[in-house]
Amino acid sequence: MKKTSYLSIAVLLLIISSCTKNNLTGKSQLALVPEKEIQSLSLEQYKTFIAKHEVLNPAKDANAAMVQRVSNNISKAVQRYFKSKNTPEVLNGYNWEYNLVKDSAINAWCMPGGKVVVYTGILPVSKNENALAVVLGHEVSHALLQHGNQRMSQSMIQQFGGVALSVALANKPAQTQDVFMRAYGVGTEVGFALPFSRKHELEADRFGLIWAVMAGYDPNEAIAFWERMENISNGQKPPELLSTHPSDATRKKKIKEYLPEALKYKGK
Repeated sequence: MKKTSYLSIAVLLLIISSCTKNNLTGKSQLALVPEKEIQSLSLEQYKTFIAKHEVLNPAKDANAAMVQRVSNNISKAVQRYFKSKNTPEVLNGYNWEYNLVKDSAINAWCMPGGKVVVYTGILPVSKNENALAVVLGHEVSHALLQHGNQRMSQSMIQQFGGVALSVALANKPAQTQDVFMRAYGVGTEVGFALPFSRKHELEADRFGLIWAVMAGYDPNEAIAFWERMENISNGQKPPELLSTHPSDATRKKKIKEYLPEALKYKGK
């Protein structure tokens, strides 16, 4: 048997042995890096990010106070959800933090462990607390669904042959940190990972609506938000096939399908 064949079998066995069941979807997923290690690296990268950006004070800035308020309501909804499922341990290691940073990018994210960052650039698009709740619910869902872990695991297999995170950090720290940051916010090239990434976005939309409803917000604002995003793009976005995110039209269609399920959680 050729060396490449042995390597392929080894990688296949690694992938199979690294699959775990997600606590939200119940589906098997690739998780090469243990959640505890991901959260540790996440905290390190989060602190580095915060140190390099201007964080607005919620005591002095109304928008920062709004981000804190909405984020806190979303995280409480998530905690109630897992408590109702008798699985509060899913949130072990989550020490929630919420910050609004001064940056014109239309972006927001949540790292594993509950570290939430909103960029000021997204606020003119979200416009109100209902839409912001939908955005934050979406980003928190990415962390809970361990999408970043799946993306990072895939990248580590492709780039490092599936070595342990500690080994990758020791031997190629900058490259490993870059893999982490891309897994939690930057897109991927056209190829195997592309449809996987769009699937992640729609999964996060679905659960994000549930958190928003449980937190007391109107999930219908999600449609208006994506219409505003569509208007901003002014037709300049790449075709859906070449994008890591679903087209705005696809997204709106799926959100309408998810709304009846989400609304069942009202008052819970």
